[in-house]
This record gives sequence, C-alpha cells and structure tokens, in this order.
Amino acid sequence: MGCGNVFFTLLITFSVALITYNIIISSNAPLKQELPGPSRSSSSIIVDPIIKMPVDKSRGGSGSKRLFHTAVTASDSVYNTWQCRVMYYWFKKMKETPNSDMGGFTRILHSGKADKHMNEIPTFVAQPLPSGMDQGYIVLNRPWAFVQWLQQADIKEDYILMSEPDHIIVKPIPNLSRDGLGAAFPFFYIEPKKYESVLRKYFPEEKGPITDIDPIGNSPVIVGKESLKKIAPTWMNVSLAMKKDPETDKAFGWVLEMYAYAVSSALHGVGNILYKDFMIQPPWDTEVGKKFIIHYTYGCDYNMKVTLVKMVNEATANIPNWGS
Repeated sequence: MGCGNVFFTLLITFSVALITYNIIISSNAPLKQELPGPSRSSSSIIVDPIIKMPVDKSRGGSGSKRLFHTAVTASDSVYNTWQCRVMYYWFKKMKETPNSDMGGFTRILHSGKADKHMNEIPTFVAQPLPSGMDQGYIVLNRPWAFVQWLQQADIKEDYILMSEPDHIIVKPIPNLSRDGLGAAFPFFYIEPKKYESVLRKYFPEEKGPITDIDPIGNSPVIVGKESLKKIAPTWMNVSLAMKKDPETDKAFGWVLEMYAYAVSSALHGVGNILYKDFMIQPPWDTEVGKKFIIHYTYGCDYNMKVTLVKMVNEATANIPNWGS
C-alpha cells in the first residue's frame, strides 16, 4: 500500500471517529436552545393538509427535468432485505416511464458491512450508532445513516426522495417539491399542536409558532439536497435528545424520529407542501387512485386480487436468485 493510500485510510478513520465522538457527546448533553436555522416568517406559505396540491405543471421537456435521488435506509435483516429487493424492482420499472423525475437509487445499509445484494441494489454501507446508543430503538440509525451518506456519497441529483423499504412505487413519481419547499405526506398521527409543551423543548417559542412544524415524518419526503444536508445533523441530534428525555420518549413512542425530522425541518426554515396523494396506507386506504406509493406497514388480510400482492408476486418471479 502506497503512502497516499495510507494517508487516505487514516483520514477516513479519523473522520468517522470524530463524527462518532460528536454524536456521543450530543447524546449525553442537553440539547441547546440555540439550534441552527431561522424561524419561518409570517409570510411563509402555509398549506392546509386537507388540500390536494396539484402536480407542478411548469415542468418543460426532458432538458428541464428536476431529477431526484431515491434513498432508502435498511438493516441487514431478512425482512428488510426482501422489501428492498421488491422496492428496487418497481423503482426501475417506474423510472423509465413518462412523467418520471426519478434519478438514481441508493439503499443506505446501516449494518456497517456489505451483504450479498450489493451488485443487485446500488448500496452505500453506513456505520450503525455505537452499541447501546439506540436504546433498542433501531430507527435512530436512520438519521445517522443519512448524515454519513450525505457527507460521503457523490449524489448527482439536486433533490432527494427519502423513502422506506416497505414502499412500493405504483406510478412514476414527478418532483413534487417546488419554490424551496419540500413535498411530504401528512400523517394524521403527527400532531404538533397537541404536543406543543413537549416540542417546545426542541423548538423554542422564539423560533416561531408551533404550526411551523409540519405534520410529517421523514418519509416520503422530496427535499432539496442542500437543504437536507443542513437538516440531517440536526435531525440526528434532536432524535437522540428526544429518546434520552423520558417525557418525550413516552409521548412519541415509535414515531419519535418522525417528530424529530419535522422539528429539524422547521428549525432550518424548510417548509413542506403537504401532499396527501403521495401514498396510500392500507387497510385505512383501499384504492390506489392517483397515489404514487403503497405503504404496507400495517397488518392486513390480502387476497390475490389486491394490487400489492400482484406487484410483490411479479417482483419475486422476475428478480434473479430470489430464493438466495
């Protein structure tokens, strides 16, 4: 190994160690009130989550496409792995259809090591949080994985779609974000106003009204790459601080890091178009209609005529070495 390679290896090792040290320190220290990012002014666009936002029709021909990169975080579990394989199959099919602004794809694998599907799915291997830091809440690895990917990967597109393994893309997705706003799905169970007293620990009054925090999670969200580079470290630190605080942990439970993303986006002044046609969530939703994504996180009874079952079966029948 040449001197240049030795130096590069040492540099990478030092950088990872420094980042890990910073998150350890941030998780053991109280979250400072002077979190970065201006509050949104009263002139900011506020979108009622009940309104269906129209697709941006200002897009011109292929030369004016605003491509986004789809990023999915995943563990190396068998369940997550087959979900990612099915999702990537449909991503590739939908990417090549008209009206798609879908660019590249990355599975951000936060197991810390490569797996046997690296050649099948474009993958970035991220390091997990230090042992014990997630306190049994594995989702905390998600913001930390995004921080590493955004810092180290060569991402060609100017926008990012944050998606999840249990998403199946059923229609080509256009870039729904515009005018500096992200585009996000509004979740009925993300209620900033209801939990204002808790959220003020992380979004103090001088940052703006509690309504500046959108009722969103981190997925699905299409957001500018440069905006996400600013949001992601804050998202990581707020997630760790929320998990450490018993009151917040009890209030938010399994959606804690979703609230953390919504808070972090608001802290950096990044508003979101609330696009309820972004996806469906069976069994609450029964028709695909104009939606772009099926989110199959909830337990359901399916029959062979259901779109989701048909799409999973098609993918597994066509993915090489599915049984491996």
